[in-house]
This record gives sequence, C-alpha cells and structure tokens, in this order.
Amino acid sequence: MAEGLTYGINFPFRDSYDGKFLDLSNTNREEIRSNLIHLLLTRKGTRYYLPDFGTRLYEYLFEPLDGPTFSQIESEIRDSVSEYIPGITITKLEIVPASEGEEDKGTFVNGNDERVFRVPGIGTKEHTAKIKIDYLLNDDAFNSSDFVIINL
Repeated sequence: MAEGLTYGINFPFRDSYDGKFLDLSNTNREEIRSNLIHLLLTRKGTRYYLPDFGTRLYEYLFEPLDGPTFSQIESEIRDSVSEYIPGITITKLEIVPASEGEEDKGTFVNGNDERVFRVPGIGTKEHTAKIKIDYLLNDDAFNSSDFVIINL
C-alpha cells in the first residue's frame, strides 16, 4: 500500500478518523468488499441512470424460508454480481434460515481466525435468513478470497 493511496469510500459509511469526511478503503480488497455490500443492499431501481443496479433482496423479507425462495435469492445475487462486479467469482453461496444458536455477540473473530457476525435476537424473528457469500478476487496476484454475511 502506497502512503496516502485510497481506493474509494467504505460501505457502510463511517466517519473518518484521519481528517477526511468519510472512511476510505486503503486496499483493493477493501474496495471490492465495500462494492459487493453496496450492490447487495441497494434496491433495484433506486439509482438514477443505473436502474438495474442492485438486487431485489428486500422483496424476499417476508417470503417463506424454503428451497424455491432460497434459489431465487441465489439467482438474484449471482446475476447482479456477474453484471456489476466482474472482478470476483462467487465460489460458494449459502442461504439458510437463521437459527436460534446464532443470536448473541455481534461481530467477533472465532478460534479459526474467521469473522463471525451475529445479531441479537435474530433466532426469534419469524422471517429471517442468513446469506454467506464466499468469493475469489479474479485480478489479485495471490488469488485471495473473502466472504460476506448478510442477514435478511
């Protein structure tokens, strides 16, 4: 990383601690992760001049947690990512109902040095699902991978 080099604005937006207005990504990996989260959480039709940007994940909030709904969510994510972020390859996309065992601490790093995200009380919600997206960076020299977890 070159001193002072930034790639873009981190998403979700946060205040900067080094004098800038918003927190900026310092690596290409951070920027791609921010872009992926931004794409997944943007509702289709809300961006001017890019009406197809985003996903329809919010439409699945109160749908049944079954195979057909999960396959529609997976198709929606894969189509949007292939269209707007060609620099990554989704290696595994896992959609499961949120279970009661995953409802306590917030974000932490477990014993295997993996980030784990837990939302308090999510197992008690009637219509919730957890989406885990594992992906590879195509243009990275060292073929690094990362993941994103989203709770619906």
